[in-house]
Amino acid sequence: MFDAASIPQLVLATARDPAIRARPALRAGGRSLDYAALADAVMRVSGMLLDRGLRRGERVALFAGRTADAAAGFLGILAAGGVANVSDPRLPPEEVGQRLRSADVRWRLADAGHAEIAAATALGPVARLEDAHSAPRRIVTDLTPADDAVLLSTTGSTGISKAVLLTHGNLLSNTLGVAERTGVTPEDRVLHMMPMHHTNGVNNLLIVPLACGASVVMLERFHAATFFDEIAALRPTYITGVATHYSRLLAHTPPRGALASLRFARSGSAPLTALLHREVERHLGIPLIHSYGLSEATCTVAMNPTAARKIGTVGTALTGQSVAVFMPAAETPVAPGAEGEICIAGPSLMKGYVPPTVSGDGPSIRNGWLRTGDLGSLDAEGYLTVSGRLKEIIIRGGENLSPGRIEEAILHDPAVRSCCVVGAPDPNLGEVPVAFVVAQAGSTVHERAIQERVRSELTRACVPARVVVLDALPEIGVGKVDRGALKRLASKA
Repeated sequence: MFDAASIPQLVLATARDPAIRARPALRAGGRSLDYAALADAVMRVSGMLLDRGLRRGERVALFAGRTADAAAGFLGILAAGGVANVSDPRLPPEEVGQRLRSADVRWRLADAGHAEIAAATALGPVARLEDAHSAPRRIVTDLTPADDAVLLSTTGSTGISKAVLLTHGNLLSNTLGVAERTGVTPEDRVLHMMPMHHTNGVNNLLIVPLACGASVVMLERFHAATFFDEIAALRPTYITGVATHYSRLLAHTPPRGALASLRFARSGSAPLTALLHREVERHLGIPLIHSYGLSEATCTVAMNPTAARKIGTVGTALTGQSVAVFMPAAETPVAPGAEGEICIAGPSLMKGYVPPTVSGDGPSIRNGWLRTGDLGSLDAEGYLTVSGRLKEIIIRGGENLSPGRIEEAILHDPAVRSCCVVGAPDPNLGEVPVAFVVAQAGSTVHERAIQERVRSELTRACVPARVVVLDALPEIGVGKVDRGALKRLASKA
């Protein structure tokens, strides 16, 4: 199955399988497609773009809702030899237009509900997804793993959103690793509730299941209050979300038998504490599989095996990937269990940033290793633990403090639902830790109690100088806390 040279070749080969072609492939936006209909839709989108003059390697922005047609549109761009860039619907057209011009994206493909937004980016004519329904079926048949495939915009955790260019070889490598680790088969039905413009949304929740002949059901949006009823009605066999999704589900009790179809849940794209991990598993009654990755390595780098997970870790490297922990600014591995910079090698590493000049403020590839900027450690069995980012380290009086370890200690307080620790300027010590916390419903957070808990579990230097209670932590998307906003807030206090 995985000896294809490109993603369209892989998905279309799956769709031609007599045992699969009549099986459900996509259900979203009030429309369902079996594999035969999906293949037809993909080839018609491709044919429309080719007839309009799309050339191999040209970049196409996709403006569409969470629909079956949008998924077919994404794959149709790839089948035409184009490079797909799914637009973030939350962004103003001016910013989208600036990003597209910066990345030399000259084509736009939109559904009826997003054609006006696409036109507002002022980049020329807009192709309509609906027009593809009557287009001839055509694809580029000689794509190779080296051909460009996807342009992803990162979430901007380093302060700047960057465009990451991925090849078909990158996508195929991720597909093989994730499919192997999760054991996806045509009997699976995945519930898709991640953004389509995010790497997880297209790689792990579209490409992986469709390459394996599984079915994808797309939720328009996640609502914790109705989620268990939706699970009971849709009967997925696995779900993928972020820590924020699972945390919000703890306030709701699943009806008896509602989760009987699920064999596991996946968590990725954002940190998940060991405490929350255990609470979610108890609440759902199924394994929660935590993973780690980033757009610059296509999507997923490491994942816990379902039957051999280690809570508190993000698991072991996927097939074809290499994970090491080096001393910062060096290529010297640290000892097992010691903290250092997480580095990645293998066929999933990005082709590069677009434009290449923006790569100074984020992960970079040196001597075949992607320097992620993330801090972590590997145990003797190869399980990876992520503890924070190099740039998040708080230097208090010359001592390096890990925000992640302080946060873990604070979360042991039953009154705390979530927290984030950042460094704030101090005239004597340089920096001191400041904790921003969100209280559990009906609970009150006491600064002294938080400080004493941290003192008892870590060291005096780790004790937050201040504890600030918020109604919610600011986010930059897909469950990631906006540490930059909190650092600005801490420095003003």
